[in-house]
Amino acid sequence: MDTSSLFRLDGRVALVTGGSRGIGRMIAAGFVAQGARVYVSSRKAAACDETAAELGPNCIALPADVSTVEGCRALAAALAEREERLDILVNNAGAAWGVPFTEFPESGWDKVMDLNVKSPFFLTQALHPLLKAAGGRERPAKVVNITSIDGMRLNGWETYSYQASKAALIQLTKRLAARLVHDGINVTSIAPGAFASDMNKAARDHGDTVARGIPAGRIGEAEDMAGAAIYLASRAGDYVIGETITVDGGLVHASLGTSIDA
Repeated sequence: MDTSSLFRLDGRVALVTGGSRGIGRMIAAGFVAQGARVYVSSRKAAACDETAAELGPNCIALPADVSTVEGCRALAAALAEREERLDILVNNAGAAWGVPFTEFPESGWDKVMDLNVKSPFFLTQALHPLLKAAGGRERPAKVVNITSIDGMRLNGWETYSYQASKAALIQLTKRLAARLVHDGINVTSIAPGAFASDMNKAARDHGDTVARGIPAGRIGEAEDMAGAAIYLASRAGDYVIGETITVDGGLVHASLGTSIDA
């Protein structure tokens, strides 16, 4: 048994949506460091270009808006013009909406559910030919959905559509896994806890306070997220199918009481 290259991604092609910042950028940087060619996508072309320039020649900007089915199909078509296969898809693009129950708008429900649940399904569907071209029993292609611990337990924020969407995506991960494994494509998810990002402003702006409610005593770092994603994307994670890996410093599974929301 040779474990020296278990976590390498040499020669593999990856696409990370929402890859220009936050958790998506952490994952993209980790993939590049392990030898992958990584396409980063988001609505803002300038942000994609900046990330690609910072991460080096193996990171390519491919801006797109995946909030609609048409946008998902356009991104898949753009990638197909550049690549004959896709080894790794990370469905990371997402949105949140927090408003009191009595004021929560339909627009806040639809925007979040569309981007967080509908888009991962239809982007995976649109990229199915490229994923299938890369996959097989000996080296499966990978789809990694970025879910959240908020889909696993309640938090104190009135983010109704966000929590519902992440719970739905965890279940959708299992259903997609059951179907796509027959095409040599493994589907899994990562449920992050507190990581500093524009979406998680509490962790970004008040990390020390948030950390007091986490069993590990700190918020997540880029290496924590990159490590989990590299594991699932590489040979090391080839026998993991349909699983959601919780990366939260123990908040969900090792916490004894009410803690500060992540």
